[in-house]
Amino acid sequence: MAVTSEKHRLPVRTLVASSAGNAVEWYDWGIYTAFSIYFATQIFPSGNEAAALLSTFATFALAFFFRPLGGYLLGRFADLRGRRTAMLLTIVLMSGGSVVIGLLPTFEQVGWLSPALLVLARIAQGMALGGEVSNASAYLAEIAPASHRGRYSSFFYISTGAAVLIASLLGFFLSRNLDKAAMASYGWRIPFLIGGVLGLIGLWLRRELKETDQFEENKAKAESLRNPLLTTVREHPKAVGQLIGITLLSTLSFYTFFSALTPFAVKTKGANDIDVFLALSIGTVVFIALQYPMGWTADRYGRKPQMLVWAAAMALLVVPLSTLVKPGLANLVVVFTVGLGLYTAITSIAPAIMSELFPTELRGLGIGAWYNLTVALFGGTAPLVIQAVGGTVFFWYVAVAAVITFLVVLTLPETRGVPLS
Repeated sequence: MAVTSEKHRLPVRTLVASSAGNAVEWYDWGIYTAFSIYFATQIFPSGNEAAALLSTFATFALAFFFRPLGGYLLGRFADLRGRRTAMLLTIVLMSGGSVVIGLLPTFEQVGWLSPALLVLARIAQGMALGGEVSNASAYLAEIAPASHRGRYSSFFYISTGAAVLIASLLGFFLSRNLDKAAMASYGWRIPFLIGGVLGLIGLWLRRELKETDQFEENKAKAESLRNPLLTTVREHPKAVGQLIGITLLSTLSFYTFFSALTPFAVKTKGANDIDVFLALSIGTVVFIALQYPMGWTADRYGRKPQMLVWAAAMALLVVPLSTLVKPGLANLVVVFTVGLGLYTAITSIAPAIMSELFPTELRGLGIGAWYNLTVALFGGTAPLVIQAVGGTVFFWYVAVAAVITFLVVLTLPETRGVPLS
């Protein structure tokens, strides 16, 4: 179907409001990894710093395995009760978990109760994020005209990038103004408590969102479904496989550049933490700036060519880029800007791509369950894997994933300008 050239005014306020909760969700996840190097020995036994850091990353990974459950429950809830209501619930769960972490007593004060409370807070956040990604993606895709779905979708990761930028700037600011002892003592708590405040702001912004017409028109279909998860596999097996294949590289890209590289560069490669936070901030600005142009490009020229270029470039470049992860601001800036710049080829259109794979009555659950299962298996374990096996093996692992994703993208139909079912 041809893309219409009619002028269209973007409903910026609605797009910002629907994406604001997503920003809060990703801010909370970003600060966990960014500040893990400071709070690991506060929450876990301080006698062995490496073991404390591994335990912190294991908790990070554990929360990911609750994402599929959250995606399933909150995705089904959104298919039955509406995207808006589900998005309000997820932001409350996420920001509440952030406040709990910010107020945690230390291991020295309460022993193993401290990591136990951390695990519970992270489980709540894992379930919240599992529902948030699918429901916010579905909402953005469903309110968009078919010819502008890429541009609407780009707001999803504009919010994500803004959240990670805030997290990395906080890391840069705090590490510049507090010494390491102060960061370990109380500095790491500040960004978590700020997350609670951001949650209230996101809740206020989302309160006026209207439900989508797509949901209202298909609500009865969703209510009539029995065993909806089985239905996704039985009636849409190709879509499930394609979603998993695309998400494989997407989630590894996200957690490589936004999460795993920060502690890896500082702890393993000896890079200065201030340089790492600054380089990540610069790369994130590039990431945010390219979202809308890449969404526009996909609406104009198609989703498939854009994704093929991204997967091929990652397969060829990720290992050479990894050799630049070492002390020196210039090296780190190249790594983060190139990696995150390439990543925008998929992030700018991810909500559109995922929503185009499933019909409306299965969209929340279909994305929620299968996207989050893939993220749990590959994204949640990324910081743990890079810490355990070392950089060289990990980056080859990402390169192989890129080849797999390239082959999966070849099987996708071109959906530019095609209405949602």
